[in-house]
Amino acid sequence: MNAAQHAAAHKKARKAGIASFIGTTIEWYDFYAYGIAAALVFGKVFFPADLPPGTATLLSFLTLWAGFIARPVGGIIFGHLGDKIGRKTTLVITLIMMGVATTCIGLLPSYLQIGIWAPIALVVLRIIQGIAVGGEWGGAILIASESAPKGKGILYAAFAQQGSPAGNLLATLVFFGLSALPAPDFLLWGWRIPFLLSAALVLVGMVIRLKLEESDDMKRLIQQKKTVKLPILEVLRKHWQIVLLGAGVLPIIHVTYFKSTFALSWATKELGYSQSTFLSVIVIALVVQFITQPLGALLVSRMDMRKAVVLMVLPEFFLMPAMFFAVETGVYWIAVFGMCLATVPHSMFYGAVGGILARAFPTKVRYSGLSISYQLCSLLVGGATPVLAQGILNNTGSIVGVAIASACYALVSLVCMLLLLKRIGHNAADLSTAEQADADELAREPRATPLNEEPITPQQGIDKDPYPAH
Repeated sequence: MNAAQHAAAHKKARKAGIASFIGTTIEWYDFYAYGIAAALVFGKVFFPADLPPGTATLLSFLTLWAGFIARPVGGIIFGHLGDKIGRKTTLVITLIMMGVATTCIGLLPSYLQIGIWAPIALVVLRIIQGIAVGGEWGGAILIASESAPKGKGILYAAFAQQGSPAGNLLATLVFFGLSALPAPDFLLWGWRIPFLLSAALVLVGMVIRLKLEESDDMKRLIQQKKTVKLPILEVLRKHWQIVLLGAGVLPIIHVTYFKSTFALSWATKELGYSQSTFLSVIVIALVVQFITQPLGALLVSRMDMRKAVVLMVLPEFFLMPAMFFAVETGVYWIAVFGMCLATVPHSMFYGAVGGILARAFPTKVRYSGLSISYQLCSLLVGGATPVLAQGILNNTGSIVGVAIASACYALVSLVCMLLLLKRIGHNAADLSTAEQADADELAREPRATPLNEEPITPQQGIDKDPYPAH
């Protein structure tokens, strides 16, 4: 590759990374806005007024869980499409679905207006959100990592991962601004504004995504006509152990629902924090997450990934439980300090995990494998997290059980990640076992040859870097 081609490849990689970041920011804004509203208002707006507050909150969190239950469906549908027709097309579809569903939530009548149809409609729209985000995450990771220069896949996947704290921060800031409204106005119409804003954000995202190029790996697969007829079946038949380990790797990233969705409800309804005060605590923690999260991808790219993971996860065993007791003090700066410290370990882990999991599957089933792993964990752990926490609190009246549960998430993730790295390889500079299999297959077969080029023999394919996208 000459200097001009090298520069063009890096420009394309940067464009893919930035586009992934902007797109995932918009998708996660929509998803997290629902979580904040579920903690603050949905129990009052979409359920009978005579319910006990704890019960109404629990029902609100159950509607939140509906989105997580739907995410594996999105992972299967869009994983299939992404492995068959390409990553770009699926990302455009998921963005439209998410934007339409979110905007419609902002227009929903309340329980007082249409009765039981209000929570039913809310759950339906939440399911559409879940399907959309279920297909979004894997595609965004892959469009960035597969377009990256060789050996930089984990670092470029971190662009897509940055969309989560950015979207969460944006949603929290919008709700923070609206918290200045009188409580009756916020309940009547103020909470709807963040959802209606989604329509404008989606238009911006669409312009960017329509200009995006397909990833190099996927273009090569389509050109060689090696797409799989039913990717989901091949994943479950040949890579089911990797899928289960991948799902087991991810519980730690869902502790964000302990410290945002659940903690927001707990702090404002039982500990005496005002809505704006605790939202500001979350905002500060999200800024810390946005800053520190890429360090995880950098760390695993510079050292043995096993050591890097241990360094990232071990502090979580102590810091996440400590956060709950810091919040329980009722002292603002202690709560801020505790939440910021607890944010760093799982944020760094999240910054690295997308790129690591992308290395675990071969190109032809990578979208399906990555999506199913992530969404399986979301189904079992993500949406259940605030429900679990609220249930523990309702039954025990103590935060101790919630703190213990958060530490257990970190333990499961650490064990599964070490087992996964043992199978796929633990050096980011080397090809993973799946990537090496792709490279070996490519080297064995002549590439399709444009009319103005000489044929490429298998040996030449080896000499010319058979896996240039990584």
